[in-house]
Amino acid sequence: MIAALPLVAAAGVAAAAPRPFGDDAVQALAQDLARQPYRAPAPDLPPVLGKLDYDAYRDIRFDPARALWKAERLPFQLQFFHRGGLFHDRVDLYELHDGQVTPIAYSSDQFVFKHGAPTGLPPSLGFAGFRIHAPINRASYFDEVAVFLGATYFRAVARGMLYGLSGRGLAIGTGEAEEFPAFRAFWIERPGAGARSLTVLALMDSQSCAGAFRFVITPGDTTTFDVTARIFPRRAIANAGIAPLTSMFLFSGDGGRRFDDFRPQVHDSDGLAVAEAGGARAWRPLVNPAAVQTSAIPARTAQGFGLQQREQRFEAYQDLEAHYEQRPSLWVEPCGDWGAGEVRLVELPSNTETEDNIAAFWTPAAPLRAGTPATFAYRLHWGPPAPPGVLARVVRTRSGAGVVAGRRRFVVDYDLPRGVSVEGLTVQATTSSGQLREVVLHPNPQTGGARLSFELEPAGPRTDLRAVLLKSGTPCSEAWLYRWSA
Repeated sequence: MIAALPLVAAAGVAAAAPRPFGDDAVQALAQDLARQPYRAPAPDLPPVLGKLDYDAYRDIRFDPARALWKAERLPFQLQFFHRGGLFHDRVDLYELHDGQVTPIAYSSDQFVFKHGAPTGLPPSLGFAGFRIHAPINRASYFDEVAVFLGATYFRAVARGMLYGLSGRGLAIGTGEAEEFPAFRAFWIERPGAGARSLTVLALMDSQSCAGAFRFVITPGDTTTFDVTARIFPRRAIANAGIAPLTSMFLFSGDGGRRFDDFRPQVHDSDGLAVAEAGGARAWRPLVNPAAVQTSAIPARTAQGFGLQQREQRFEAYQDLEAHYEQRPSLWVEPCGDWGAGEVRLVELPSNTETEDNIAAFWTPAAPLRAGTPATFAYRLHWGPPAPPGVLARVVRTRSGAGVVAGRRRFVVDYDLPRGVSVEGLTVQATTSSGQLREVVLHPNPQTGGARLSFELEPAGPRTDLRAVLLKSGTPCSEAWLYRWSA
């Protein structure tokens, strides 16, 4: 239980207190934790578990018959992850019911060990994380709908979709010397018989800060997380990432391929979308760069941002196992005024689809100040990408060698809103360096949309491109953004 964790000396008292336990109690724990020097979790994992590789770890399965709330026939069930492999640290889990806290006890009998359970596993071993099951696809079966496992990572699915990208509680220094905060304890509220949502409280800790989180999780056609994050900095944090998203992008049809693969595309997400409160929107296609690159999109009045999987045709991937066309998009909808800041995109080079190499998050213009709590509320939407609205939307980006040696040709396809035709539209296209040649916008009769094409004549190793469609001089499309590197 929490009282056994040296990093939270007073938590056992708080957990056992007779007064109702809730958000305020977790915030008090986080604030008290932030006033103390950071202490890393004790390295108490038995070596036999720490040496497990990926496949051996997956051979340890929770027994579904032991799921929490299964016997009570409640609308949600919990299953748990064993410690081992990459997941060394213990996460304390509690059931919260009518304001009272009950520890969720570990036993090796809760798990099925394909090759037999190691001997001598102590009752204090604890769990690595948990997953949430609910009848999201059909009433007779409890599908896995969300999972919390590793650092502050979590994932969710919507009806008819598969796991893809991840959310995180907090990012610090992503793309630099990164610090990984971690959830240390969860309190999961026991749902009522007719509940449609599940509430999860979480305590976070790291070298730079502690934090208290509240998640209200509602599965459905779009699965939503209503999140409140209260951060208690131990020191100033200039590179905090709020509502961070993490995904994988290996390759698509854009540019020369460096992967010998039968599949046309491999990615969990294909672009970053950003919406401003005034109605302006931007779309930044993802790339797998040769070196780490960070892009920033100012978002003083951000209405939302998210990593999207707009390409949802099976023929675009041709993968009968991974089914990337069924991966969800994830949209962040801020609640309240977050103040000045920017949306950042970090793209890391990668040679494998098994590792995430994309991160997107919002960074405040001013550093989080030591000793001054900061609160951020937002809603996460997991599901299909948002349908086209009043602005033309980019659906595909391709590039290749230009007609003239040394140039790069770009082709950008748009969906047009109903009633809008290419006639009368113009293009505003710019580059941060070099020249744009042969800028042409014409109808795409195969899609009923529009196609923009142009050639870039580079003047250096890197340039930032931007294009927007105009109608009577007013933007009528989202802004297409792209970073080209030699």
